[in-house]
Amino acid sequence: MESGPVNLNEFEELARKILLKMNYDFFSGGAEDRYTLSENIKAFQRILFRPRVLIDVSKIDMSTSLLGFKMAAPIMVAPTGLLKLANHEGEVAVARAAAACNTIMVLSFSSNRTIEEVASSCDAVRFFQLYIYKQRDVCITLVKRAESNGFKAIVLTVDTPRLGRREADIKNKFVIPKFANLEGLLSVNAKSKGGSDLEAFASATLDDSVSWKDIEWLRSITKLPILLKGILTAEDARKAVEARVAGIIVSNHGARQLDYAPASISALEEVVRAVSGAVPIILDGGIRRGTDVFKALALGANAVMIGRPIVYGLAAKGENGVRQVIEMLQNELELTMALNGCPGLKDITRNHVQTEHDRLRSML
Repeated sequence: MESGPVNLNEFEELARKILLKMNYDFFSGGAEDRYTLSENIKAFQRILFRPRVLIDVSKIDMSTSLLGFKMAAPIMVAPTGLLKLANHEGEVAVARAAAACNTIMVLSFSSNRTIEEVASSCDAVRFFQLYIYKQRDVCITLVKRAESNGFKAIVLTVDTPRLGRREADIKNKFVIPKFANLEGLLSVNAKSKGGSDLEAFASATLDDSVSWKDIEWLRSITKLPILLKGILTAEDARKAVEARVAGIIVSNHGARQLDYAPASISALEEVVRAVSGAVPIILDGGIRRGTDVFKALALGANAVMIGRPIVYGLAAKGENGVRQVIEMLQNELELTMALNGCPGLKDITRNHVQTEHDRLRSML
């Protein structure tokens, strides 16, 4: 009997065999030369451990909280859209799996299931991802729907004034399926002249004049805490704190926007130093192992988000696949903590890892 996947990479291979090529390319692809896409993974591999020994690790506690909401482990579900391309249940299956694993799911604006469907599917903590559109009344409507359906925070994606050049989607002439939450609010019938319909839709709807003053505007239409997703520099991190956001998500949009931007994990420490503990920091991008989660925590993240592995688990095995992906990472993190001599998250420190910069400094 053939065994099931034993790591997240094997889930991706299963998904690649199951999904239509156009859909797999959409989920797995990156911008232009895909340099940053590769770096999101490789940068983790260049970070080494400095494990401590002879420490009682008979009991490991991975539990934590974010904005006061408890999680079994510091592993969240990133906003990933169009999930019906992976499985007919789409975001509802992901919501149920996240609830079963006692973690937080961020619902994408481009969900194929409505805010209301996801909210009614299970009892769990959910955040809602938002873009700012040229038609601001669309934003207001979406935020109010999220509020009235019990979502606990708004995650504003700030790295997409325009859509990055995703050449696989252009070659495949990617066609947009239904954006359930935008029906009746925005036309999704934008057609590209020989390329990706998603790029045409983004060009027609996203407001590329958005600036820091719009954070205050967003605050004026909601009482929910606001997190900014897409911060990669100390300068923007300080501006985010000045704008009184509730959290920062260090992210390069899964390497789908600006190629040759740094890997998210490579930008993390710069942001952590700039913020100095003022707000929680979440790392998004490149997480494929529990060891990656540990490395992000050691470099100052309060939690991590996973995106593509969730999609691959969903494509391979539906809701159960998503649950397996999250539990796999949780189990790997627990083992990594034990082998590094860290019985609790508070015991994970910067001294437990060695980066490329550390090795270079040691040679000077």
